[in-house]
Amino acid sequence: MTAAARRVLCLSGSLRRISSNTAALVAAQRLAPSTLELVVYDGLGALPLFNPDDDNDPLAPPVLALRDAVGRADALLIACPEYAHGVPGAFKNLLDWLVGSLEFPGKPILLLNTAARGSYHAQEALAEILATMSAQLLTSQPLPVGLPGAGCTAEQVLASSERCAELRAALACLTTELA
Repeated sequence: MTAAARRVLCLSGSLRRISSNTAALVAAQRLAPSTLELVVYDGLGALPLFNPDDDNDPLAPPVLALRDAVGRADALLIACPEYAHGVPGAFKNLLDWLVGSLEFPGKPILLLNTAARGSYHAQEALAEILATMSAQLLTSQPLPVGLPGAGCTAEQVLASSERCAELRAALACLTTELA
C-alpha cells in the first residue's frame, strides 16, 4: 500500500463459510493496485438484530466497529447475493445499523453482481435502499462478475482470466472515481 492509497471497505452480503460473494471480494483484494487498499469486513454475523431503541450510546461493540470501518473507508465495494428475490436479512440488518450513522451518507459505493445467471431483484432492491440512505452509487448498474454460484473460493476466481478481468474493471472504476 502506498501513502496515497484509498481505503475501500468490502462488504459481503453472505454469511456462508464458502461464499462466491466473499470470494469475489477477497480476489479483488488480491488484485487491487497499490493505489487501493481493500479491507474485507468480517463482522456481518456478529451484528445484533437492529432495534431503533438500541441505536444510541452506548452502541454494541460490533455496531461501533462497523461504523468505524465505514467511517475510515473512502468507498465501499459490495457483493450481495439474492435470496428469494431480495436482499438477505443479515445484510439488510447491517444496512439498518448504518441508517442513523453519520459515517454513511454520501459514501461512494460500487456494487458487484456475482450471479452467473444475472439475478437482478436483490440488486435493484439494494440500489434503492442505498439511494434512500444517501449513498453515492458509482455506476447505474452493478458490475458483473459471473461466478458459478455458492461454494466458489477466491482461488477459483483468481484462476479464471475472465473473472480477473471483470474484477480489474471494477477496481479501475474505483480508482477512477476515487482519484
